[in-house]
Amino acid sequence: MIAVTDLVDALGAGFLRTVVAAGDAEVHDVSLAEPGDAGGRPGELVLGVGVTDREGALALLDRAAAAQAAGVVLKGPVAADPRVTRAARRAAGPALVELRPHTSWAHVVWLLRGVLDHAAAPGTGVFGAPGPHHDLFALADKAAEIIDAPVTVEDAQSRVLAYSARQDTTDPARVSTIVGRRVPPETLTHFRASGVFRRLARSADPVWTPAGPDGTLPRLIVPVRAGGEWLGSIWAVVKSPVAPERIRELGDVASVIALHLLRLRAEAGIARRVSAGQLRAALSEGAALAPGGPGTDAGPDVGPVLPAGPWRVVALGSPEGTGDIRRQLDLWESVARRFGWHQPLLTDLDGLLLALVTDRHGTRRGTPAAAEAGGLRWLRHVLAEVRAHDPGLFAAAGSPVSAPDRLPRSRAEAVELHRLIGTGRLPRDTGAGTVLMEDAWDTVVVERARAAVGIDAGLLGGPLAELRGHDEEHGTPYLATLAAWLDHFGDPQSAARVLRVHPNTLRYRLRKLEEVAPVDVSSPRTRLALRLQLAAMDQMPPHENGSSEGSAPPVR
Repeated sequence: MIAVTDLVDALGAGFLRTVVAAGDAEVHDVSLAEPGDAGGRPGELVLGVGVTDREGALALLDRAAAAQAAGVVLKGPVAADPRVTRAARRAAGPALVELRPHTSWAHVVWLLRGVLDHAAAPGTGVFGAPGPHHDLFALADKAAEIIDAPVTVEDAQSRVLAYSARQDTTDPARVSTIVGRRVPPETLTHFRASGVFRRLARSADPVWTPAGPDGTLPRLIVPVRAGGEWLGSIWAVVKSPVAPERIRELGDVASVIALHLLRLRAEAGIARRVSAGQLRAALSEGAALAPGGPGTDAGPDVGPVLPAGPWRVVALGSPEGTGDIRRQLDLWESVARRFGWHQPLLTDLDGLLLALVTDRHGTRRGTPAAAEAGGLRWLRHVLAEVRAHDPGLFAAAGSPVSAPDRLPRSRAEAVELHRLIGTGRLPRDTGAGTVLMEDAWDTVVVERARAAVGIDAGLLGGPLAELRGHDEEHGTPYLATLAAWLDHFGDPQSAARVLRVHPNTLRYRLRKLEEVAPVDVSSPRTRLALRLQLAAMDQMPPHENGSSEGSAPPVR
């Protein structure tokens, strides 16, 4: 179901605020607190409609904790009372949520009920009735009837959510808007230059715009707001200014539309969280997702559908690192949708952002036009495009798998590659920003061995302990010299070039380090053991530390 904190976040800060969280408490239903009742049932969000003082709030919290309710909603200022918040923390029971001032209990009940019913039975409205999208078209018709003009309802990003059946008085911009489901760029430019959007974002007053270029007819625009937030607007094509009483009636319709937009946003947020949770379980435990196929369109209201495999798990990285995972999720979701992946399989797990992509064409590189959205070739194309403006973005892809229960293995490999990129062991610009396990397997093997060798317990009696002591005491470069010699065994010219010294200097150093600690490098096993120990001591080749041979620091 839905965690209390996710439900609060979905409705938005203008309505609810989490005062005291309660772990992963999930909400199954909503109930009204009645005097003397049990304080709800397990999993219920209890609304303290009649609670106005501290004593009532404390009593309700006690009853809700005893009933194992998921949370309690109280209206300020009692929800912020220090004694109430301390009691909520001590109870270790239900979450404490504050209903924002000037917010109607009736509106919040309707929103909560709609979101919970939607989560329980995706794809329908309350009790199977048509959802808020259908209602918006009816409200657009009502608005058109009030002002006797064709109407569209748009969100704050100028996307068309609904329009009236009547569109008799129209212009090319309105036709393009309805057909394309969004306002054309040239029309947006005209209204933006006129200051329309700035006024809509700052004020609840309607905006009148005169006729514009290219036959654009006059518009009456009524902002749709809730809790001080601009959610969208009603756009009417009118021939002349509208009477004040009709504008007031249109404002009443806008208030109802605001509730529907809030519910749509909340349901979208819940659907995204449910989808991310199911994908998280699949990547961490191999849990099955709903089967699907290429081009499957399950709609935005259901959980993730698993396309036909094979698949790869990809760890996505950004310049911000892993500080704000939600910000990263928003960033990558925006990128995915912009390039045609309308239902991206994205989730966060253990502080990393992960994606599930298909790999039906293997690692062959094809033309961007042939790349299926959500596939590996598509991801390569997307990163090549966006890295021109944001070079810090990268993707680390685990090996392809053909069975869902193998997804955790691919995830573990992707996470390992991401860690190596983050520590500089792998360059993030490999493969135009997309690093595959099969391209970096050798580095992974060495890093695993390097980690397994360790040097915390000592160097096990080999010659490196004496060489390290000599380097530390006398400032000699014997460890680096030995590492370069092993990396280019039998090729003193290449080894000297890495160290940026003359080959004769290299030979001299090798003779001197033999005097400090005799090193027998005739055995391949000995050379491998020495090189792994040197790797554990961070004596890595320059290219594996993210620098080229030409930029390696000089070694004395």
